[in-house]
Amino acid sequence: MIARVILAAIVMVLAPAIAEAQLGLNCTISTTPVAFGDYNVLSATPKTTTGSVTIQCTLGVNIIITLGRGSSSTFDPRTMRNGAEVLNYNLYREATYQNIWGDGTGGTQSHTAVATVLFPTTVTVYARLPAGQNVAAGSYSDSVVATIIF
Repeated sequence: MIARVILAAIVMVLAPAIAEAQLGLNCTISTTPVAFGDYNVLSATPKTTTGSVTIQCTLGVNIIITLGRGSSSTFDPRTMRNGAEVLNYNLYREATYQNIWGDGTGGTQSHTAVATVLFPTTVTVYARLPAGQNVAAGSYSDSVVATIIF
């Protein structure tokens, strides 16, 4: 039994405060979706992949990048859905899969960086789908909001 698994990303940009707008601060955010591809329920190895978040600002500015829970009520685990079927996964800040990327609550961590107009700042999103989940074949998806705070 093999299921097709895809995680789609939705992007949201927070509006800067009025004082920041008067200073000409403006940032954009874009994402590359995380796509797990085929998932073999009999495999003993977790499935991993990456996506990215790219930030560019009009002036050098300190930023915080947060990722939402998606359709899950918690960050650990996040869940993808195919009707009533649920497939657990998570998003991390590094390839060791130790720090769940969230909004800084519930044991998660956000990402901080300095974004500039000259060079976009691209941050890798590490994704992991645990092995041994007995789910029906089909297309599983979730939408996660990436937010930039500046």
